[in-house]
Amino acid sequence: MSITVFLEVQLRPDAVGAEAEAAIRETLAQTAAFDGNEGLEVLVDDADPTRVIVAERWATAGHHDAYVAWRQTPDGAAALGAVLAGPPVTRTFGRTIDL
Repeated sequence: MSITVFLEVQLRPDAVGAEAEAAIRETLAQTAAFDGNEGLEVLVDDADPTRVIVAERWATAGHHDAYVAWRQTPDGAAALGAVLAGPPVTRTFGRTIDL
């Protein structure tokens, strides 16, 4: 069963702009290439450009778990960490309501 993950990050105010966008693009290129990733979208808060949400689709929770474990390794360390003001907040949604 596919899942949706929202990763909410707060960027450092001094990093907003080209530096943050480069780190986001580099990090998410790796995420997009990871086995089981079905798509990504980056949403920037209109009222606060330091607040960004990454919407991720994964084939299964296991694929996302493997990705998270990889990010904890030296090979998986992300450039995004250098532009964050604090730790990200992750919300995972696996259940949907049919409309």
